[in-house]
Amino acid sequence: MRTLSVARHKACRRPPERPLRIWIGIPCLLSLLLPCRAFPQDLPVEHKGSLDLALWVAGETGEENTNSFSESQVWSAGVFAGWVVTGQHLGGWRRGSLEYAFDFVPVFETYGNQRIHGLGFDPVILRWNSGLRMSRISPYIDLSGGAVSTSANLPPGNTSSFNFMAKGGGGVYVRTRSRQAFDMGLRWSHISNANLGVINTEFNGVQLSLAYHWYK
Repeated sequence: MRTLSVARHKACRRPPERPLRIWIGIPCLLSLLLPCRAFPQDLPVEHKGSLDLALWVAGETGEENTNSFSESQVWSAGVFAGWVVTGQHLGGWRRGSLEYAFDFVPVFETYGNQRIHGLGFDPVILRWNSGLRMSRISPYIDLSGGAVSTSANLPPGNTSSFNFMAKGGGGVYVRTRSRQAFDMGLRWSHISNANLGVINTEFNGVQLSLAYHWYK
């Protein structure tokens, strides 16, 4: 009887089996990943009239004369300023607010086919800040148009040192503090001279950007 009692006592102290731990952990993980009710201070862009200031850096790789996206690279950095011009509109997954912005690009360096530098400006950036929220994360999509002036013709050849730029894509905000957010974006990028040069060789590539925002 004593032996049986000791065996029962050890069985009661046996740790939970691994499958039980997994099933307990799954609801805990889902509670972190599933969308939750977001309070205004948790949202990077919330209301009409918000001022959005950011510093950003970006790298892109693409093709100019071949079909290889490793042919040419561009590194750039700048200052971004935007205003939320509407409140929340539409419904469901389309719900969001429109932001108008522009940026100045004092750092523009090319690598690959040639090494040159320049200055750029995007006077029109239209960004749709999604109303979808998951904890501190919210997505956006945007389109932008501008120009860049470089120290030599871009792409190399009988092209032009003044080119137009167009980008389109999206990204996500990750709120870090009240009225501040980190932003990571992925965009298609296009640079061409619109026939200002004798030939109009294009740069087409993919850009990855990182930014930090302050909201007023």
